[in-house]
Amino acid sequence: MLRKFLRDRRGDYMIATAIAIVPIMGGLALAIDYAEITRQRATTLNALDAAGIATARRIVEGADEDEAKRYALAFFKANMPDADTSKTKFNVILPASKQGGGLLTIEAEHPYEPYFLSAFGNLLGAEIGEINFAAKTQVRLKNTLEVALVLDNSGSMDYKGSGSGKKRISLLKDAAKQLVKKLADEAEQMKQVAKPVQFGLVPFAASVNVGPGNAGADWMDTEGRSPIHHENFDWSTMPNDKKVVPAGGVYVKSGDGWQDEDGAVVTRFTLLDEMQRITGSTWESNWEYVCTRYRRGRCKRYGWVDNGEYTYTYGSYANWQGCVEARPYPYNTNDAAPNKSTPATLFVPMFAPDETDLTYGGRASNSYWSDATSGNSAYRQGFMWKYFTPSSSSSAAGNGEGPNYSCTTKPITPLVDVTTTAGLDEINDAIDDMSPNGGTNVPEGLAWGWRVVSGAAPFSEGRPDSENGNDKVVIVLTDGENTYYTPGSLGHSDDADNKSIYSAYGYTAKSQPGASFTRLFMGTGTGINKSGYYNDNYTAAMNDHMQQLCDNAKSEGLILMTVSLDLSESKSGERDAIQALKECASESRFRKDPDNPSKAAKLYWNATGGNLAEKFEEIADELSNLRIVG
Repeated sequence: MLRKFLRDRRGDYMIATAIAIVPIMGGLALAIDYAEITRQRATTLNALDAAGIATARRIVEGADEDEAKRYALAFFKANMPDADTSKTKFNVILPASKQGGGLLTIEAEHPYEPYFLSAFGNLLGAEIGEINFAAKTQVRLKNTLEVALVLDNSGSMDYKGSGSGKKRISLLKDAAKQLVKKLADEAEQMKQVAKPVQFGLVPFAASVNVGPGNAGADWMDTEGRSPIHHENFDWSTMPNDKKVVPAGGVYVKSGDGWQDEDGAVVTRFTLLDEMQRITGSTWESNWEYVCTRYRRGRCKRYGWVDNGEYTYTYGSYANWQGCVEARPYPYNTNDAAPNKSTPATLFVPMFAPDETDLTYGGRASNSYWSDATSGNSAYRQGFMWKYFTPSSSSSAAGNGEGPNYSCTTKPITPLVDVTTTAGLDEINDAIDDMSPNGGTNVPEGLAWGWRVVSGAAPFSEGRPDSENGNDKVVIVLTDGENTYYTPGSLGHSDDADNKSIYSAYGYTAKSQPGASFTRLFMGTGTGINKSGYYNDNYTAAMNDHMQQLCDNAKSEGLILMTVSLDLSESKSGERDAIQALKECASESRFRKDPDNPSKAAKLYWNATGGNLAEKFEEIADELSNLRIVG
């Protein structure tokens, strides 16, 4: 057939060929241009994907909207080296929220000028110009969670939960571990993200324990510079040859009696070291042949007499157990970084003073050391030389006793990655180790929950606060209202006029130098009686600080979830506690208020012992949604 065609000289073959050449060349032109447009579109998609991944990383690092868009365009162009992008229409759609992940979309409409199709179109009388094709890429930002469990360990948590046969603390342990496990199981699917879900634990009662291992941390007041560090110490009571005096913002030893220690800094830490107890004694004999009987000025009998003496061995009476006082206002209501240039931002170790030995009207709440002086109860309490005289007791102070009075909780567990076996075991062991004892100080627990998830000191295991795609969550549970007690309400005398027992705010009768009000009343609103030294007023002041703290935390992007356990609206004090927890809570991103569908639901749960596990399951669902929805 082919040979016949080649030998044929008739005109109809030429006509047929001329007719056929148009579609043949058109098909060839279409094939070439199609291949090229396909190649350029693939290049554009690859450039968009690269720009999307790179820009997502920059957004996570904290880039603002304009910076992210400029970065995306520059990265796109850098990956289109052989293409003219001057006419490319480029669009970046950033995630709607900086929290909780979100979807980044980058679109490009790129023009293509055909090689042959334009000429082919002219043959057919048609004008074929630029061909625009669109491409799009989407990248979901990583969605990670950092959660601090702030759990009530006060004495009432040892009561049985309503609607159950178990103690509240046991119910809480079970519910908390189930919550952690559910989030840990879900997070195991996010293999591409490091530490997708982290949990920390803040057990709280009357105070919070940051861990005795942090005694030397640079965020602790290791030099005694904070305005509250010496507020309970009367250093004027020291002897003349062993004084303690202010010098350069600290207190130092001064006097010949100190010998080599002259000039050494004195703090609550060093005072604990000074407090010694007698742990043993040994009689050192010193036999002497002396007159044992005189008569009319003359010795009538000689004998051997042991004029020896006891030598003593000493041991430490108490070590710092890890609890700290509340910072003075406003630093008790915010996450200001500890800084030596602002001493009030540093954290002061708790040191409960030894109170009077006198028992007029009953015993003081915390008398554990010999007063070693006379005078009234206030003077005895402030008398400092007693701490430098060894105790005759051979027993050391137990947990929550002596200088560590009101320090009853286990230490904070910083954030750990619960997708690892080690991390999950660590947080579960810490939950199991909780033990109920002491009062209730929700604001201090909440403040330390914030510090646990914060990206800065004191605990810096959290991601940077500027990092996007990461939610920082604090879950607070309490079974009672905030408490601070007068001595009389607990059956103790207050002959030293402290107005309260010692706890995280110190004594309510004591104030830092230059302050108008005691620390508990500093910064509170007009509704608080700043000279009202009674329990209900103390609770109101703590609620006031708590609301300020909650507002500050939410304004910084924290998600606050609150839970009341076995509290009743029918009791006025518990009703106030419920209201405070409701006001503290953040609003849900996903659920509407069933009573008012136009508003978001509050992240607050009122639980009983019987349904606590169910409420924690609802919290787990809320946290799961945070990881899925942007």
